[in-house]
Amino acid sequence: MERAILVGAPPKGARARQQLAEHLGELAELADTAGAIVVGEVTQFLDRPNPGTYLGKGKIEELRAAIEERGATLVIFDDELSPAQARMIEQLIGRRVMDRAELILDIFATRARTSEAKMQVELAQLEYMLPRLTRMWTHLEKFRGGIGMRGPGETQLETDRRLISHRIRVLRERLADVQRARVVQRQGRRGIFRAALVGYTNAGKSSILRAVAAAREVLVEDRLFATLDPLTREVELGDGQHVLLTDTVGFIRKLPHHLVASFRATLEEVLDADLLLHVIDASHPAWEEHRRVVDQVLEELGVEDRPVLHVFNKIDRLDHAQLFALQEQVRETLPSSVFVSAVTEGGLEPLRRALLGSVRNLRRVAELRLPLADGKLLAELHRTGEVLSQRAEDGVWVVTARLDPAALGRLQRRGAVLSSAN
Repeated sequence: MERAILVGAPPKGARARQQLAEHLGELAELADTAGAIVVGEVTQFLDRPNPGTYLGKGKIEELRAAIEERGATLVIFDDELSPAQARMIEQLIGRRVMDRAELILDIFATRARTSEAKMQVELAQLEYMLPRLTRMWTHLEKFRGGIGMRGPGETQLETDRRLISHRIRVLRERLADVQRARVVQRQGRRGIFRAALVGYTNAGKSSILRAVAAAREVLVEDRLFATLDPLTREVELGDGQHVLLTDTVGFIRKLPHHLVASFRATLEEVLDADLLLHVIDASHPAWEEHRRVVDQVLEELGVEDRPVLHVFNKIDRLDHAQLFALQEQVRETLPSSVFVSAVTEGGLEPLRRALLGSVRNLRRVAELRLPLADGKLLAELHRTGEVLSQRAEDGVWVVTARLDPAALGRLQRRGAVLSSAN
């Protein structure tokens, strides 16, 4: 098992020391998830990173001494290193170096289960590897196997740039096919209210899906990135209402850009959702920063204007005073919030009530009259709305359906006559 030393070197600032502790704590969790034992930390507050070695000369010497003292086999930097910086540091300390982005990619490689997830991770790893190919060749003989070497495997380190570029093109084409298939699947689900669980990794999204949908097959683990593949389940809300609820991959600080790009097909489930359920670990001291990280990724995906319900989970870990203080804190800044627990009896009822209210507010029940001969218009109504009843009367179809305003407007423009709505 790898013995790792963590390196944190944030810019100097008012909150730099507090953020450094939080970030290195999370980096230690990532290292543990990847299978490493953390044996030490080296830190430095920088005016600006050294262009050659990221750290200053004296700190590199301190790092080398720590490696020898603690028998470390791996050094993990909390920030992304350039290929030149990583190569230079490895030459100076005589150990393999990886950064936070490479560590996250490696964890995704071990977590990928479906063929789609494996393709997405491989694409991200290859795009990360391509500009670092020279470095990979230079240390291939010294460092073999271990964390950061999984996923596509060692055989890819023996290929040349042309073969890797070709593989990237093939993977992009295959993922484009997956994306087109997902579009067809989503079209087949039109007419049903859809909500997507988004949030920081290990906030409890899968636990919520498992509990609210009574789906025991949903994997729940108290580890980072337990879920990579989107999973959709139908949830009954009562009063004849239901919602399709989708769990998505969790986000994290400094999520590698290549990873976000390659998982775009998966994250497009978020694009088609009527409502985003932003799950927040209420018991985590850095929940506000976690919320901002998720908001940034959602903005990158182009869904920052989608309706959002903030779901503060794990309130069973707070005492009454802490919960009251949290509720007071978010009352003004995040008024659209509910406070839940996925592990206590009745702990998800506030979420159920909020979902039921969202379904009723967004989709009104309307009675429409359509020409009997217009089969295409009737088919569109079935595709875009939730049909509650349908009968033929006086040469027309009389259809009662639950529709969102946009779908209702399209149907009226194409000839449907609105009889009543409530």
